[in-house]
Amino acid sequence: MKPAFRFLLLFIVLVQPFFGFGYTHQDTLRGSNGRGRDWWNVVKYDLTINIDTATKTISGTNAMTFKVIAPPRDSMQIDLQEGMELEMPHACVDCPQPFSNPFVREGNVYWITKPNQAYKVGGEYSIELNFQGKPRIAKNPPWDGGLIWTKDSLGKPWIAVACQGLGASVWWPCKDYQGDEPDRGMQFWVEESFERNPYKIISNGRFTDGDSIIQEDPVTGGIATKWVADIHFWHVQNPINTYDVTFYIGDYAHWHDTLRGEKGVLDLDFYPLKYNEAKARKQWSVVKEMLRCYEYWLGPYPFYEDGYKLVEAPYLGMEHQSAVAYGNQYKMGYLGRDRSGTGVGLSFDFIIIHESAHEWFGNSITAQDIADNWIHEGFATYVESLFAEWIKGKDAGTAYTMGEWKNIKNDRPLIGDYGVNNEGSSDIYDKGSAVVFMIRQMLNDDVKFRELLRGLNKDFYHKIVTTKEVEDYISRFVGKDLKPFFDQYLRSTIIPELHQKLIGKTLSFFWGNAVLDFDAPIAISQDGGKTFSNYSATTKISLNLSKKEQKQVRIKLLGLYTWAESEQ
Repeated sequence: MKPAFRFLLLFIVLVQPFFGFGYTHQDTLRGSNGRGRDWWNVVKYDLTINIDTATKTISGTNAMTFKVIAPPRDSMQIDLQEGMELEMPHACVDCPQPFSNPFVREGNVYWITKPNQAYKVGGEYSIELNFQGKPRIAKNPPWDGGLIWTKDSLGKPWIAVACQGLGASVWWPCKDYQGDEPDRGMQFWVEESFERNPYKIISNGRFTDGDSIIQEDPVTGGIATKWVADIHFWHVQNPINTYDVTFYIGDYAHWHDTLRGEKGVLDLDFYPLKYNEAKARKQWSVVKEMLRCYEYWLGPYPFYEDGYKLVEAPYLGMEHQSAVAYGNQYKMGYLGRDRSGTGVGLSFDFIIIHESAHEWFGNSITAQDIADNWIHEGFATYVESLFAEWIKGKDAGTAYTMGEWKNIKNDRPLIGDYGVNNEGSSDIYDKGSAVVFMIRQMLNDDVKFRELLRGLNKDFYHKIVTTKEVEDYISRFVGKDLKPFFDQYLRSTIIPELHQKLIGKTLSFFWGNAVLDFDAPIAISQDGGKTFSNYSATTKISLNLSKKEQKQVRIKLLGLYTWAESEQ
């Protein structure tokens, strides 16, 4: 191999993580609002599925209502991953004319060909998608997701799905794009057959109707072997992201409660496995206090119409809208561990607190592209510290959030690559939380900070957003262009350094290792408690202090994620 070519290969290997050379056409189809998606929006899903536990297969129909928002292109992209298949016939209900050709498969995508004049801009139409197959089995849920077919400790079936990142199209056909949610929600019919023993089937929204059908064994026709089929109908009134659509099947206990919240009476439903009910009633009793805390800081719970549910799951957890998955083994902290290393994290159950925070940031306020998922995870992670502050005081909350900074890797920028289903660095949790915390320090006013959080949730209620929209909103609220700040912490891995120099009685500062025009407030104080207020690092300050007093000057970075270096 020639040296020049060897160097070129080495260069490609080194820069690939930064320039996305490793992405495929399938990544683009999955992560972008391309030509098969951009001319229509989902209005409603009406999903019916039958689950066969013996063969680990799923079949069903998705009647999808959509609105044409731009001149139609030559085809419609329907996402359904390999292992699952669309079946004939499919039909377009209320279309001016039927589809001209059958669908064509391209990896995890089906292209449905249609006449260019079949749809009119502004019109609403429905398409029925019949499907069946054997969906991918989750390898390490929720991180490496899919369907979870397992049994509880008593050997009873325990089945669920977790598919964030991987996508809902792993088990049902849809527009699997985070930037489009069904405006009028969805209906979800779930049918499951079990030998002799019926189990609860739980999903998003409200349980509306159900039926039990007794059937004889289709093979023997004997009465001794019976199959019980439970048909459950769940109705979601609010917009919902496809990865949030879920189901849980198991031998569940159930109890109902209510909370009188900011928008009235909120229904609360709890579903632990039956043999864990006593532990659940104790561990999950925190939910009411948590929701009071969140409504105070963030505004009303975003899904009163669909209620709040906490459901025990056969994996760690997930923010499934109105049906939060819980798998923290009834331990405090994160599986019994404090991620902050301060001890504060052992005062609450991490999964309940974190995943429920996503009802506001993630489920109500949703990033258009998963490259901007720091909006979900950064705010939800910071909300953990707000709950710590609620139960243990502000100092504890501050210690908790700054303690989590030790987990920051700074391996990649927080914002991922757009249009290819790339979430970016795992730092979207703890470094994302640091960004929110630093904004609070800039405001230096907790009343204003609360107004900011509630304002975000009011003005972006049930909205799809971009990082730029969130940045601009916060900049307007703070009254200062924070683009250099966001560039520093969202789009860069470098950590700013504060340098200071005292010449005579003049103290000056400058930032090193920082993007152009980066600045952040600092506080200058003298031992003994005298504070000289907050200053920009771009100004020079005349202290008018004696040499002895000058030695007592201390610089406080107001909770910035940074390094400070002193020069005398």
